[in-house]
Amino acid sequence: MRVSMWSRTVIGAMLVSSLPALAATPALKDPAVEANLPKLVLTNQVLYEYLVAEIAGQRGDLKLASDAYLDLAQKTRDPRLAKRATEIAIYAQQAQAAESASKLWLDLDPESARARQAAAGVLLNGGKLSDAQPYLQQVLSANKTSAGRELIRISAMLDQQKDKAAVYALLQNLTQNYADIPEAQLVLAQAAARTGQFDAALQALDKLDKLQANWEPAALLRMEVLGRDGQADGLNYAQAYLKQQPDARELRLGYARMLLKQGQLRASREQFQLLATAVPNSAEMQVAIGLISLQLNEAELAKAAFESALKLNYPDAAMVRLYLGKIADAQRKWDEAKTWYLSVPVGEHYVAAQARYAAILVKQVGMAKARTYLQQVKVSGEAERIQLIQAEADLLRGVSDDAGVYALLSKALASYPNSVDLLYDHAMAAEKMQRLDVLEKDLRQLLKLQPQHVQALNALGYTWADHNIRLPEALVLLQQAVKLAPDDFFVLDSMGWLQYRLGHLAEAVSYLQRAYQQRADPEIAAHLGEVLWAQGKHDAARSVWGNALKDAPANTSLVAVMAKYK
Repeated sequence: MRVSMWSRTVIGAMLVSSLPALAATPALKDPAVEANLPKLVLTNQVLYEYLVAEIAGQRGDLKLASDAYLDLAQKTRDPRLAKRATEIAIYAQQAQAAESASKLWLDLDPESARARQAAAGVLLNGGKLSDAQPYLQQVLSANKTSAGRELIRISAMLDQQKDKAAVYALLQNLTQNYADIPEAQLVLAQAAARTGQFDAALQALDKLDKLQANWEPAALLRMEVLGRDGQADGLNYAQAYLKQQPDARELRLGYARMLLKQGQLRASREQFQLLATAVPNSAEMQVAIGLISLQLNEAELAKAAFESALKLNYPDAAMVRLYLGKIADAQRKWDEAKTWYLSVPVGEHYVAAQARYAAILVKQVGMAKARTYLQQVKVSGEAERIQLIQAEADLLRGVSDDAGVYALLSKALASYPNSVDLLYDHAMAAEKMQRLDVLEKDLRQLLKLQPQHVQALNALGYTWADHNIRLPEALVLLQQAVKLAPDDFFVLDSMGWLQYRLGHLAEAVSYLQRAYQQRADPEIAAHLGEVLWAQGKHDAARSVWGNALKDAPANTSLVAVMAKYK
């Protein structure tokens, strides 16, 4: 709770130290400091207002505490109270009060570096960059030897600003007198890169290299700039840098992540393995190795890495245990998998582990006992109970029990009528049962709760398109979905299929090709091939279907469409 700021210790300390100082008692004073402080008498009114502020804070009324302290500081014009008013206003997230208090503090104690920093920080938090500039310049000029460190701190404070161009302009102004400081060029390069001015960023980094060669933070930024949008220059630069600076761990980590992002899994894992050797106590490196090994379908390497992560006390041990269970599960080591799943504690991964445990029970003791197990799992709230219901539905889907899924979700929806997840799942189950009336009812209710639910818009629009009914209405729904998720391959597939139903073959091919490029899904391939066939491009259609069939030989949609157009 935020009111913990007003602990008895804090109140006691303030009453013991601040109030006697306000009363100008002679004990333990620094004459140089006290000479600049107002000589105040601790009147009943001052004491009363002070206690009002403190008690308000202790009771959680942060606005009253902030206002009372600011009022007291303005009346007494004591910098210590102005400082306290600033701190409390910031803590209470009272922007206007924080700005007034910090300015008052600086007016009363113009030589205070902390007051200048507070005034600048408050203005920056309010997005008032130009107003903050004079204070930031004072912070930098106060001690040039610490200017580099201050620039890094200022840049970090500016990181959350939305107007990146304004941030870049501010940093250009602030660094004018510090061009010979490496940190100045670094923050300029960072700001330029965030505005998309990559040439300017590289120019700043070139200047930096002349001031301080092989500085790792600069090298890391150069790699990121050169490697933007998947360009190979970033990887090439990192590789060359690491040959000269093999101990540059931060850059190696960035290099490993860039390789991973570009799909070079083995090369990425190799870098993480080098990092794991350099930092043998890093559980994070072991988890990275494990996750990449899973993507490479190298289960034993993944298992060894995950087990090492557990020995090194990885913070999210539950996630690692879940993955170890999945590995054993895939290897059909049911008892080992169950042991791992049961070791996952209550928390983020608990329901997933229980669901997978139940899936093994289906194989070992049958559906009835598996369902009973899930129904008896103790959970902390509605969200987890709904997740378990969804897991139970998945078990039934696994044995193609469409009627069972529909019955289960119908019963669940009666208990949780406004669950978005259950409404969607129930709608999909209704479609399997040819209950389009129920599907529409569920999805309409869902869209009342969440009007921008892309999956619901897509599902309803696609259903009408697939059944070749209510096409104008489907167009409205899918246009909304495309607007909300222009790169979603399922949405693009639906829009393409609708355009086919409307007779717009060229538009249909365009949407379907975009969808298929993003994901080579057999359902999309079936649609794309059918539209190409309708255009008279029979060879192209057969090619699409044939390639898709290699990866999904049992896909019913693909098999059906190929049989239709022999």
